[in-house]
Amino acid sequence: MIVDDEELARFVLKNFIKQTDFLTLGYECESAIEAVNILQKDQVDLIFLDVQMPEMSGLELLESLDHLPPVILVTSKKDYAAEAFEHSVVDYLVKPIQYPRFIRAVMKVKEKQESRPGGSSNDDIFIRTDSKIVKLNYSSILYVEALADYVMINTTTNRHIVHSTMKGMERKLPADTFARVHRSFIVNLPKVQQIKDLHVVINDKEIPIGASYKDKFMKRLKFL
Repeated sequence: MIVDDEELARFVLKNFIKQTDFLTLGYECESAIEAVNILQKDQVDLIFLDVQMPEMSGLELLESLDHLPPVILVTSKKDYAAEAFEHSVVDYLVKPIQYPRFIRAVMKVKEKQESRPGGSSNDDIFIRTDSKIVKLNYSSILYVEALADYVMINTTTNRHIVHSTMKGMERKLPADTFARVHRSFIVNLPKVQQIKDLHVVINDKEIPIGASYKDKFMKRLKFL
């Protein structure tokens, strides 16, 4: 989530997030009040929070909520550094932000999440589909299918078409749960029901296993 009343600052952060494969922008807010309303209904993994905003400042937002995800403060002044760290923020970025400094701050969050038992604390991914941002739980995904410049994410209840590449999906889905079985398919391993005639079967859907993916995929299966 980006929370900043300056359009240029939001544009810079959006561009940096777009360049970083393991980040996806879920929400872009022009005010702290807008962000508070969203955070009361939904969860995010990281907030880029401007300090100085009308009506409600970034620091006031920090004080208003008991439970917040990791926060990286963003401001044009250095004067807030001491007060910012009293609120246990992850890092403090001074505008104009440069990408090397941005990625150092983001990596602090990533390393903390990955150091926890079981890895990342979040089992969800946000996707852009049909002009909406939808949150999916990884366990609801059955398989992902390539569609030219798009992918179709097939879940237990729906299908979502997303502008992405298969390599991009591979990077964003947990490697311990998902496996590429074909140039056009990624499967959720716990959802595999059987394997027959070089096909994976998930919910009666037969998915081909590509020759170049077969050995690596079969090694990941547990046999009696």
